[in-house]
Amino acid sequence: MDRPEIGLAAEKLLDYVENDTTFMADKVMSVPTWSYVDADQWGAEMELIFKRVPLMLALTCEMPNPGDYKAMEAAGSPVLINRDKTGVVRAFLNVCSHRAAPLAADGHGNCARFTCIYHGWTYAQDGKLLAIADRAKFGDVDKHGLGLCELPCEEKNGMIFVCLTPNAPLDVDAYYGGLLKDYADVGFKDWTFMGSRVIEGANWKIAFDGYLEGYHFASLHPETIFPRTPSNVMHYEGFGPNMRIGFPQRSIVKLRDIPREEWGQHENDGFDFVRIFFPNVSIFLAPEIAQIAQLFPGPTPDKNRTVLMYARKEPIRDEEDRAAVETMMNFLRDVTYNEDYVVGLSIQKGLESGAHDDLVFGRNERGNQYFHEWLNWYLQDDPTMPRPVM
Repeated sequence: MDRPEIGLAAEKLLDYVENDTTFMADKVMSVPTWSYVDADQWGAEMELIFKRVPLMLALTCEMPNPGDYKAMEAAGSPVLINRDKTGVVRAFLNVCSHRAAPLAADGHGNCARFTCIYHGWTYAQDGKLLAIADRAKFGDVDKHGLGLCELPCEEKNGMIFVCLTPNAPLDVDAYYGGLLKDYADVGFKDWTFMGSRVIEGANWKIAFDGYLEGYHFASLHPETIFPRTPSNVMHYEGFGPNMRIGFPQRSIVKLRDIPREEWGQHENDGFDFVRIFFPNVSIFLAPEIAQIAQLFPGPTPDKNRTVLMYARKEPIRDEEDRAAVETMMNFLRDVTYNEDYVVGLSIQKGLESGAHDDLVFGRNERGNQYFHEWLNWYLQDDPTMPRPVM
């Protein structure tokens, strides 16, 4: 497969390693500490970002069959995603039109229709109200106006994107640009869902900042990531507010023994990428197993809830293989929580102490700068303002 854009990033990473440098911003950037603890800031992020932009809420491999569904909470909204008998995916607010009870408990399942647990109202896979329990006694109402509240939804390259505001415009290709091509290249829609784990931590931006740079690898991950990946060597590419972040492996020098036109075929074999979906998803694709981290703001500014989803190219072979996968998922969860989220909780206390007015992102931390630039762009709520560029 010809992947010239991946080969070019590999060439940059190899140059960084051989010349002891990295991707550099023009200047250092400061971010006020109050932006991580302020309730008004948190509320603005929820309304102007999480309720407006496309959110990658599910994987195709989580619900591959007709009748499959996923119920979840996303940024405070109860969401129900389902695949109908023709294979079309739709998303709704998981709220009965009668008395606002949920139609499905959080998790996965398969059914031909949804029945409210409170009074038994029944809905079709397309959200239409099918039946009102004991309707003769309920009274005369127009069923056509009492369907589920549908959310904009689009399935693309193995992922399901939803906007949490009904009737909002949704253009996944325009929002993510060429970044989604990476998932088509690896056939992500045909991967197999392995399972998920949930961890909780500090403010969502504290947690997300950690996914955006490798400056901390030597000090925070000396026995897990650092033996494979040098610290403080990153390459950044912007796709609107989204990013592809390249990290060299220590073995990247072997590319010199491979024809240059083949370098694009060597992801995970000399170098790796973390792909960032603004505002809250980090994806590490590897043939052994992929980790897809969804970070959601918690009920207060000092908390986040992170869902770590796992997928693999190959389905489970047998019970021994399943046990090995479970062990790997637990290991990746534990590394993420014990080495990143625990320090994030300490950072939260540090920010709340008022010790410093600002956090400082260095020229080497361009990914963090870019994320905060886009965050501020959305919070200004003025589309005429110039957009950040990488």
